Amino acid sequence: GLVPGLLNLGNTCFMNSLLQGLSSCPSFIRWLEEFTTQYRTEQEKSQEHHQYLSVTLLQLLRVLSCQEVTEDDVLDASCLLEVLRMNRWQISSFEEQDAHELFHVLTSSLEDERDRQPRVTHLFDVHSLEQPEITQKQISCRTRGSLPPVSNHWKSQHPFHGRLTSNMVCKHCEHQSPVRFDTFDSLSLSIPAAVWGRPMTLDHCLHHFISSESVKDVVCDNCTKIQAEGILNGQSIENQRTTFVKQLKLGKLPQCLCIHLQRLSWSNQGTPLKRHEHVQFNEFLVMDIYKYRVPGPKSSQEQLSQKNLEETTPGIKDGRAGKPSDAEQPAGTKPLFMNGASSSSFLMSPGTFPLAAFSECRAPLYLYRLMAVVVHHGDMHSGHFVTFRRAPGARSSQWLWVSDEAVRRASLHEVLAASAYLLFYERVQGRGQPQSPARD
Repeated sequence: GLVPGLLNLGNTCFMNSLLQGLSSCPSFIRWLEEFTTQYRTEQEKSQEHHQYLSVTLLQLLRVLSCQEVTEDDVLDASCLLEVLRMNRWQISSFEEQDAHELFHVLTSSLEDERDRQPRVTHLFDVHSLEQPEITQKQISCRTRGSLPPVSNHWKSQHPFHGRLTSNMVCKHCEHQSPVRFDTFDSLSLSIPAAVWGRPMTLDHCLHHFISSESVKDVVCDNCTKIQAEGILNGQSIENQRTTFVKQLKLGKLPQCLCIHLQRLSWSNQGTPLKRHEHVQFNEFLVMDIYKYRVPGPKSSQEQLSQKNLEETTPGIKDGRAGKPSDAEQPAGTKPLFMNGASSSSFLMSPGTFPLAAFSECRAPLYLYRLMAVVVHHGDMHSGHFVTFRRAPGARSSQWLWVSDEAVRRASLHEVLAASAYLLFYERVQGRGQPQSPARD
């Protein structure tokens, strides 16, 4: 029931902890398997496939997830550092490194590798390529030139890929600017200031992340247009500057969600400090209220989600999310599930989310299950990374603690009590959710 450990090559616990976390995300391994099918023919012709990050990463993760049998209790992951150096990343195994930074290096390098694959074939053959029954061998180039191989996987984003929406609304005329989309591969959440007597939860961090903010002195085209209509033709007017409200939300939620809790802070003297406080999180994570919805009539579920948002986070109505007020919540208004502060009934049944406790309209659409937790022990100058991860198996409720070569069993209670640095969640199919859980 255990997994192989990883050899510490000299301050490489940052890499070992991340690999153990990624190996507990089955969707990511499946994506790597599909992505690397394009290299299988190359493997027979040459040994150049060892230069591909996706191939090297997949081989390591398959062994760590016990999909490939090995007689070794401890693996050597130096091959991953070598292939990253071949991709021009300067990573020293003799200096303190950060697991979250390495996560960005891996995802960005995989995106670069995907972008290097041939995307466009000859325009004469576009119609032929759209026919599903046409195979690669049946496609011929009318120009009699060489036809580059057509990859079926260049479109596929890795399962950590998501999109943020940025929404700007003028306070004066309520005109909404076009919604901006930005990509992300992890949510980097700051930890808001703690309130004495109140535990810090993952919901507090998420609410703080999407809380609205005022942006002053912004040119409003609509206000300028309205002003121009009231002035005689031929007269020039100045651009009208107003205050906008900026709102951040999640436009596309990924299949695998990586949450990074920012534990770096700065003292008044400008020296870096580490925040050690515990942020409560659950085995299951509901993300419905953080999902961006196209403006329009609200459904009953969205109205309920907004109601729950206002109830669970006092101060959300007046735009100060994450700053609890002194007013107490009315009895009986607390929702059944809150991220980081669920009732004891949820903790008594590890591995199974009680969807039966929800009616059809209240069942979460964006439900995630905790797969791994990366913890950093120490201060800002030195420390050690360890990982809590699920044992291999689709329905496994057994947790493991891994520190480089050392592997032992752990309890869910021990996992939830950890001071998390990275949280790895994977989306599961909930009631009312489409068959493909990765679609939004």
